[in-house]
Amino acid sequence: MGSYEEGMRRRRQLLGDDHVDRAVAATTGLDEAFQKWITSNVWGEVWTRDGLDVTTRSLVTIAILAAMGHDELELHLEAAKRLGIDGATVGEVLLHVAVYAGVPAANGAFKTAKAIYEIEAS
Repeated sequence: MGSYEEGMRRRRQLLGDDHVDRAVAATTGLDEAFQKWITSNVWGEVWTRDGLDVTTRSLVTIAILAAMGHDELELHLEAAKRLGIDGATVGEVLLHVAVYAGVPAANGAFKTAKAIYEIEAS
């Protein structure tokens, strides 16, 4: 099992204190074990590994979430922006998503990314 403390540090780094504080406050007996598990294992074990830097992990996560159409895409786009990943880089990742996961998946992801990065039509 990963480190809960390390996981919480990485989770706060990427998602921000406000989000994590809301998630912790919303935890109930139903999802308490799940929240501890994701903090320890996802954030404390996988997100802190040496094999990929945090920027690469963030971009891979965006690609997967976009390809699968998951709601957490917005959260991870905000995290990428917080890490200093620019919109052009995210755009390249989403173009790659279009090729390998389909245009509809990328189209929805681009819409979300444009809102996060506050990019307007020229």
